[in-house]
Amino acid sequence: MLDATDLIDLIRTYNPKTNEKLIKAAYDFGGLMHEGQMRHSGDPYFTHPVEVAALLTEQQLDDATIVTALLHDTVEDTRASYGDVAERFGPEIADLVDGVTKLTNLQLSSTETKQAENFRKLFMAMSKDLRVILVKLADRLHNMRTIRHMKPEKQVQKSRETMDIYAPLAGRMGMHWMREELEDLAFRVLNPDARASIIRRFITLQKETGNVVPKITDDIRTELFNAGIQARVSGRAKKPYSIWRKMEEKKQGFSRLSDIYGFRVICTTEDECYRVLGAIHRRWRSVPGRFKDYISQPKSNGYRSIHTTVSGRDGKQVEVQIRTQQMHEVAEAGVAAHWSYRDGERVENPFAVDPSKWVTQLTERFGTDQDEDHDEFLEHVKLEMYTDQVFCFSPKGDVIKLPRGATPLDYAYAIHTRIGHSCVGAKVDGLRVPLWTRLRNGQSVEIITAEGQRPQPTWIDIAVTGRAKAAIRKSLREEHRDRFIKLGRELTRAAFEHVGKKATDKALTTAAKELSLENAEQVLEFVGSTEISAREVVQAIYPDLAERSEEPKVDPNRAVAGLPAGMTVRRAQCCQPVPGERIVGIKHRGEGVFVHAIACEALAELEDQTDRWVDLHWHDGSHSAGNPVTLDATIGNHFGVLGRICMLIAEQKANISDMHFIDRKPDYFRVLIDVEVRDAEHLHGVMTAIDADSDVAALERHRDLDRAP
Repeated sequence: MLDATDLIDLIRTYNPKTNEKLIKAAYDFGGLMHEGQMRHSGDPYFTHPVEVAALLTEQQLDDATIVTALLHDTVEDTRASYGDVAERFGPEIADLVDGVTKLTNLQLSSTETKQAENFRKLFMAMSKDLRVILVKLADRLHNMRTIRHMKPEKQVQKSRETMDIYAPLAGRMGMHWMREELEDLAFRVLNPDARASIIRRFITLQKETGNVVPKITDDIRTELFNAGIQARVSGRAKKPYSIWRKMEEKKQGFSRLSDIYGFRVICTTEDECYRVLGAIHRRWRSVPGRFKDYISQPKSNGYRSIHTTVSGRDGKQVEVQIRTQQMHEVAEAGVAAHWSYRDGERVENPFAVDPSKWVTQLTERFGTDQDEDHDEFLEHVKLEMYTDQVFCFSPKGDVIKLPRGATPLDYAYAIHTRIGHSCVGAKVDGLRVPLWTRLRNGQSVEIITAEGQRPQPTWIDIAVTGRAKAAIRKSLREEHRDRFIKLGRELTRAAFEHVGKKATDKALTTAAKELSLENAEQVLEFVGSTEISAREVVQAIYPDLAERSEEPKVDPNRAVAGLPAGMTVRRAQCCQPVPGERIVGIKHRGEGVFVHAIACEALAELEDQTDRWVDLHWHDGSHSAGNPVTLDATIGNHFGVLGRICMLIAEQKANISDMHFIDRKPDYFRVLIDVEVRDAEHLHGVMTAIDADSDVAALERHRDLDRAP
């Protein structure tokens, strides 16, 4: 394990002005907090934070990020608190440590709904300070390098999470070296046989042809020397996972797979990049469709480079990347290049992306609506993280960025939703093409529109981008929704008339509450689309209008179970409990036991008199309709309203035992209605039927603590 001096020496190589006291203090504090803790490998736990910090020095990051790496597990795994870190190292570092701790607790590989919620939290943390993610990625990389010490099932879970989440995220941030290593480490766990097979084939290939990397490297150097260009040239064989993925994508065996070697040319100026390209293309034949100019069209994470694939020595296809030193620094560090230091000063790399702007670009399409469909949200996130980009041109020369595999339909929606909705065809490079055509870099696209055109259901399978899919789904929902609502209105009208009722807006709104739907329109939509039946809507409001099977009635004198021997029972008038509600008994000397609803406010005064409490419950079975409940109703002061309310109660097979007017106004009046019901379900049906009437402004169950025994 590196000691504090070794770590400081690593930092001093790029930042001679580093705050050595701060680094030493963080090192000592982290070591003290983790003292006695061990990793699965048997090493002291603090070796892990130190290695994470060392990884971040390779990216030449600032002192605050290095200190955060040393302390990133202290708040989660030790007795240290946020306040302790803030007091010793300041609020900036404390907030960074807190951010990493929260990311560690996110279960990004959980169920889709939870995953969408946690992705939102992840991007929220990124928007506050991107260095949180940089520490977390370094943390994951070191954990993956030492994953063999974990239990097999844990290895698989962490590797899958790495492959699905962290490796693509590293790539999206421009840290391609980290993405490749994370992918290969996860691949080693998830598919060890495939990885071993690729390595064996590599060894066999090298035995047959020798190591071609130094030979091709020398060939490129020779061509550049002859052209008078000074540049650094390096080459390597691609990672096993990268090769396996190409085999899967192209459905080719290893022997037929080309482009398994990659070479990089680092030159001085942008002009030299294009001179290098010319020299390479003069010497070797370029492969059609395998040229990308990310210098003239940079990626959103700042990546700039020229990519070309040529047929090199012995006809082998090799990819060559050409860039300047500054471009190379951004290509290696990605968005992290914004924090890079050199000679104690922040490096002003012109190609480094402002992290705040980058996160805004990354998240602007995700939407902020927390109620957004979770699968659409995840689709947006994963499209942004997992795909490369293609650049297409409009007829006016504007550049439109799209993910790889995008179609003219995606292009149309990228311009404007209205253009997408009215799209009937497309021309690519002047030729009419089907809407499912996959677009390539540099193509010119023209969208053909027509009035009256609407999105088609088949477009969902054609579109690739989350923006296009979401717009198509929304349009289809709206189009079908109007038709469903119209049909649903007719079905519910007939169903209500069948029982002598009207499907008023108030009735449908009440039904929506009972059926846990948003509003009356959604009730009609669901009826029209057959997701619920019109009969279910009627039963939600008037359940007793349907035939009820007669069950044996519980003896009213023995409705309550659990009474002490010889004790009489009475219902408390303060809360008027009915069968089906949770109840408790309170003993009263000389008067027996009074039954209260468990939520009765009168019980608060008896909490310290536990000797008087009796555990009671209602007998199972159907109870008689003899349990009085008082309802407090505010109803319209119109002719016939009160009579209609009484009829509604009668239709629910409930009896009115008393009625008392307590407030009378010109337009409304309040009335207390004593209704006798069987149980809580019956009471609910009575109240729902009353509340559905359009002249009922308010309805609630009346409680009267003055009537407490």
